Amino acid sequence: MKTFKEKVFEIVKRIPKGKTLTYKKVAEKAGSPGAARAVGNILKTNFDPKIPCHRVIGSDGKMHGYNRGIKNKIMLLKKEKAL
Repeated sequence: MKTFKEKVFEIVKRIPKGKTLTYKKVAEKAGSPGAARAVGNILKTNFDPKIPCHRVIGSDGKMHGYNRGIKNKIMLLKKEKAL
């Protein structure tokens, strides 16, 4: 059985280039609809470039935390035409 963290990374890994999901949507897909904040805490530990955590945004459409800096998150999303 997969841990919540493993489920989160698996879901985020499948977000296609040019698309985004909210922290809330990732939590729902991982089976814990109320765990959006936990998703953010998990993603801030990610340094694997195969897991595109920059594609996860806030439900309000804002760019919340990114362990490589918000400017880099915005730059990557613009480059992928997700913004």
